[in-house]
Parts: sequence; structure tokens; C-alpha cells
Amino acid sequence: MKQIAVGVNGTGGSLAAVDWAVKEAASRGAALQLVNASLWQEHQVAAVRRPHDVMAELARDILEQARDRARTAHPEVDTSVEETVDAPSRLLLARAADAELLVLGSHRTADGSGFLSGHVAQEVLAAAERPVVLVREDDGADATGPVVVGLDVERPADEVLDFAFDFAARRELPLRIVSAWHSVFPHHHTDSDVSEARDRMRAAVSAAVSRHRTRHAHLDISEDVVHERPAHALLAAASDAGLLVVGRRVRHAPAGTRIGATTQTALHHAACPVAVVPHA
Repeated sequence: MKQIAVGVNGTGGSLAAVDWAVKEAASRGAALQLVNASLWQEHQVAAVRRPHDVMAELARDILEQARDRARTAHPEVDTSVEETVDAPSRLLLARAADAELLVLGSHRTADGSGFLSGHVAQEVLAAAERPVVLVREDDGADATGPVVVGLDVERPADEVLDFAFDFAARRELPLRIVSAWHSVFPHHHTDSDVSEARDRMRAAVSAAVSRHRTRHAHLDISEDVVHERPAHALLAAASDAGLLVVGRRVRHAPAGTRIGATTQTALHHAACPVAVVPHA
């Protein structure tokens, strides 16, 4: 059976993730798995470490409360829990490999300038080979508004577009496709130069999404081509969004995996849930 996994640690962000994930599971006809790794000692200050049996009991209580919350919202969704002795990032990556989707929570920074996802979420986002959605605290299942997806016309990723179109279709939401470029024109460039570049970009965007448009002809779709830094363009477009979808190129490089500057900015500053979709 199709399955969505959720990392649960008792924070407000993780409860929002449960709310979002159970609604998504209901729309997909998928099961929901709530997971928690009780091996938290390595992430605690030595002076405040608690015995493992205490941590394990706390984890089980957190999971049971989360399961009750999910079943109350959508009793038709098959919801299970898993508590295990493992490092959180390792457990989440293992469950992500078996699921269609992994959902995690995040919270606002102390000064209100953005959102924090924690080092565990950062590790998972950088290494997961399935889509990961980061849900904002207090945003949960109530997030509304259009679906916004960032499109890089130089390397259009069908995985990213498939995710965005499918989500918009199931939720019956408008879809906004945003493609931005920030090339530096010669000092003597004219308005005509910019206009011609924008026309080329628009043609490239239309070509990249034509197959998806045909499959989802009923969707309300807009294509925005912007002469702006991609991160800035996405944040502006997502100011009223219900979901922002961005890509993460999978690289098997000696330096290891990474998220990428544009996606990192979206994760830190977008107020709506952010879906990070890995692609080749």
C-alpha cells in the first residue's frame, strides 16, 4: 500500500506535519506512518541527558498522541507508529526510502525572520531520494492558496513538475509556474534585449510544461517568467501560496550531498509548506 512517513518529536512543528500529512494521505489513498527515534542522547547536552528507558517512554507517548490526532482528523487513513533505537536522521532516511513522501516540521526563528528546520531535517533533505515536505508550525492542514513551482528551463525536471501538477490536481488548486533568470546584460543593453530574452524564456517554459498541461487540462495554470534572482522570484510568488515546490539536484560528488542556495533560501524564508523534490 502507498505510504507517507512523518517524523514526530512532540514539537509544534511536528504536529503541524502530522496534520498536513494525514490530509495528504487521505487525498492519495495512502497509509500514514508516524516515526520517532529515541536515540536522542547524541543531540543532548551531557548535563541534561536522561536514561534511554525514560526517553523511549516519552517517545511512545508522543507517538500515541500524534496517532490519536491523525485518526480524529481522518479516521479512514490507516495510521501506524514506530519508535526505535536509532539516530533520527538514519531512521527518517530509511523510512523515506520506503515511502512516497516524507513530512517533517519546522518552527520560526526566535527573531521571527524565518524558519528553522534543525540539523536532522537538513541531513535528511540533503540525502533523501524521495520528496520531502517541510511544514511550518501552526500551518498544518489549513494551508491554502495556489501551488507554486520553480522551473529551471536549463534543466527542467519532470519529477518536480509531476509532483506540483499532481498535488494541485488532487487539491483542486491553481498552479503557478515560476521561472526566473538573472543573467547580466551588457552595460549598453536595451529594453528590446530584455524583451527578447523574456520571450525565449517563455517559449522554453511552455515547451517544458506542455506534456503536463495536456494531462491536466482542467487545471488553472499560469506561467510567470521573471528577470530576477530565482530565490527572490520564488519567495515573492509564494507569498500567498499553499505549497511551494522546489527541486534538489541529486549529486554523488566527493564533497557529499547538498541542498542548493535557492532551495535553502526557500526553506528558510517561505511562509508556506515547502516540498523538496530530488531529481537527476
